[in-house]
Amino acid sequence: MTRPTGRAASRTAVHAPPRVCARCAADVRQNVAVLQSPTFRAATSGDVALVVDLVESAYRGERSKSGWTTEADLLGGQRTDAEAIAAVISSADSRLLLASDERGDVVACCVIQQRRAGRSYFGTFAVRPGMQGTGIGKQVLAEAERIARDEWACDTVEMTVIGQREDLLAWYGRRGYVATGEMRPFPYGDERFGIPKREDLYFVVLAKSLV
Repeated sequence: MTRPTGRAASRTAVHAPPRVCARCAADVRQNVAVLQSPTFRAATSGDVALVVDLVESAYRGERSKSGWTTEADLLGGQRTDAEAIAAVISSADSRLLLASDERGDVVACCVIQQRRAGRSYFGTFAVRPGMQGTGIGKQVLAEAERIARDEWACDTVEMTVIGQREDLLAWYGRRGYVATGEMRPFPYGDERFGIPKREDLYFVVLAKSLV
């Protein structure tokens, strides 16, 4: 793949704070109190539909536009589907982690996957739009890192982020993730990953040491 240069490459170094839209600011203030002690559990086969809806609400369509993680300006179509989520849940090398608030509502999720040579992979990270900006995302990421380090003895967490997502790259950067220099092509033509609205999408690989 041709490595982005100029403006595209410089985007990976932007460190602007994430934006929380005015529409969801009131929800954020209301929900901060219930996120002091999120409850974590591994998803089961009965959670597939719930997880698909959660991920779609954070990234696709009109619902996602009330939160700052939306990709609606970059991609249409789906972000994931029931088949993909069910495969992750059934995999012995992966854990799909759910975070619930004090009311018992699932408000966030992520996948942490055990890989070779002491490495793990973090993905499928989603927070309900109305809960974004409350700090739940930081807690979910920290719990995934704890699992990788303490339960699987991994020393590194890797992830991929769309290179045009300046705010998300900056958010991970503030939590110790750095660009490895590796970039990967977006899977154009495979609608399981969405329908691109531009022709220059690519992934940046980030990594963080856990030791």
